[in-house]
Amino acid sequence: MRAYTDSLTLLRARIDTSKMKLQEADGRFYKLFVPTTFYHSTADKAFGVAKDTTDQTAAAVDEALMHIYMNRPFLVKNSDNQLAKAGTLREEIDRPVRQRMELSKQVEPMPEDDYLFAPSGLVVRRPNFWTFNGDGYLQLLQNYVSTNWYKGGESNYSMVGNVTLNANYNNKSRFKWENKLELKLGFQTSKGDTIHKFKTNNDMIRYTGKVGLQAHNRWYYTLQLLAYTQFTQGLKSNDKNVYSDFMSPFNLNLGLGMDYTVATRNNRLKGSVNLSFLSFNFRYVDRKNLAKRYGIIGDHHTLEDFGSQLTCNLTWQIINQIQWKTRLYAYTTYHRMEIEWENTISLQVSKYISANIFLYPRFDDSTKRDETWNYFQFKEYSSLGFSYSF
Repeated sequence: MRAYTDSLTLLRARIDTSKMKLQEADGRFYKLFVPTTFYHSTADKAFGVAKDTTDQTAAAVDEALMHIYMNRPFLVKNSDNQLAKAGTLREEIDRPVRQRMELSKQVEPMPEDDYLFAPSGLVVRRPNFWTFNGDGYLQLLQNYVSTNWYKGGESNYSMVGNVTLNANYNNKSRFKWENKLELKLGFQTSKGDTIHKFKTNNDMIRYTGKVGLQAHNRWYYTLQLLAYTQFTQGLKSNDKNVYSDFMSPFNLNLGLGMDYTVATRNNRLKGSVNLSFLSFNFRYVDRKNLAKRYGIIGDHHTLEDFGSQLTCNLTWQIINQIQWKTRLYAYTTYHRMEIEWENTISLQVSKYISANIFLYPRFDDSTKRDETWNYFQFKEYSSLGFSYSF
């Protein structure tokens, strides 16, 4: 194969109609030449060691190779000894080749189920930023009400039910939304009342909503909405007058300010303090005859004013069996002031039995002044009954 390549290269150099000399084709030869091989037979013929029996073409090839050996030895890269060691390109196969196979073990076929996509047991769920909880109770109670209590009522023995529901959203990334709905309704009977068979002594529907954007650590910029009214009429013993009713009054307070989250390390004291520097208060009284009682002057159903308000909600788990819940609400227009301080002390007797003491002082200088209590009002009751938290 190498000799054939050498001959072809030489013939390309020698093809010339003008019978160019070998030396004249030498330049083109080197440009086309590939690395050649040293053949011992060519050297032997040149030095007369071996007898030259080749034809004219073979002699020309030997002459060209000798010229390279003598004048361009750097082009010689191989020898016929190296080619012999490397072997030919293909050896003749004189007998058929048969593959030898041995069956060592019969393998059962794979199941048709696509095991690559079988469930791995890993379930990835989207994070849920909502939390829901609440509590409720139904209790018998002994109740004390001051004579000038703004919704009416009297001291007695009665029954009360309360439900508190919370739905809070917190994405742990600066945003939170808190919702709290409080429902309370209580009835009483009194032997001294010859007009009313049943009267309410506790009656409240109150919603508190807060949207907060974190400012720093436990401080939030907050928009708070507070709305409350009652279920039914508020009455007094042996009195046909109605002192309050559903949507009479209805109060709505919208405040923009700051909120601070309270939480101790042992989590026994927790809650929030909200201060709204700018607060809008809206009061609606459906019964016109009650409008003046709730500070509305003239032939109107509504009262609107601006001011500032403070709302504080705290829960203190004093010990495992005793809990104190307190709510302080204060609103002022700098011409009138309204303050409410609700306190509930709960004693957990067993899993489902608890005793409560409720203390509720109140101040409101927009109402008629009482000779004994002035603008202060007070409500208290103690009870024992069924309670449940979830």
